[in-house]
Amino acid sequence: MSRPAQRAALSTLNTTIVTALKGAILLGATTAGMAQAQQSPALDRISISAGAFRAEPKIHIGGDTNYGRVDTPDEKIDDVTLPRVKAEVLIGDSHGLSFDYFRFDEDWAGTASGDTVYEGRPVAGTISADADLRLEMARFSYKWWLGKEKNAFGIGLGAAYLRAKISGSAEANLSASNPVENYSFSGSASGSDSVWAPTVELAWRHSLNEQWRVYAEGSGIKKNGGTVEGHVWNGSVGVEWFPHKNVGLVVDYNVQKIDLHRNGDRTADLDLKLKGPSAFVKVRF
Repeated sequence: MSRPAQRAALSTLNTTIVTALKGAILLGATTAGMAQAQQSPALDRISISAGAFRAEPKIHIGGDTNYGRVDTPDEKIDDVTLPRVKAEVLIGDSHGLSFDYFRFDEDWAGTASGDTVYEGRPVAGTISADADLRLEMARFSYKWWLGKEKNAFGIGLGAAYLRAKISGSAEANLSASNPVENYSFSGSASGSDSVWAPTVELAWRHSLNEQWRVYAEGSGIKKNGGTVEGHVWNGSVGVEWFPHKNVGLVVDYNVQKIDLHRNGDRTADLDLKLKGPSAFVKVRF
């Protein structure tokens, strides 16, 4: 082979080696970047949780009626089990979408005696009532997750849909002093309303190992103006256990505080507090 040909072949070989080295370096960098882009072990790519919320309710209801304004005292009612569903999707390594739904649907009846408020005046007597309250809440949110190690912190914005329906009947025999007046009435009524409201969320999750994780979440909803006003806030602390890679159990303690005010010809107020444990079966992919 002539020297020009040798020099040409050597140049081609050097170019090939340099190109291969550049490709290897680029491939290595890309692989390292992909490894770094993996989400935190405290997060799942896709998960669905279905279970129940065992709640201890405390309720206060007030409103305008044909007979005047009536406000009930705060009352604890029997513990209830509420169905609840959650779902989460992680897009990339730090963008998440979440959904949470629960429903309170209970009947109750009873007789209250003692002091209450009627037409803004303190009165004494008895009220017999039965009622059916149905409250549904669905929350959708976007979360930005910070951290790729065992700790992940989420900041979220979204919207919540609230729908409340109440119906019932009551009979009252009340008396007031200064001046002395007696009131007796009975009747029944029903009403419903729904509203969308913005929500803000905060979350923290920590991976102990491949099977155990802990978390804490909080959210707040505030609605001003319109037919329905009020606020809802929620807080929970929980533990996740995965005996299998894709199926696990979740247990948490949750507090929901719902305070709604309906405007119109007849105003109405609903103050409902739910607290207690929740349990879910969680499937992740």
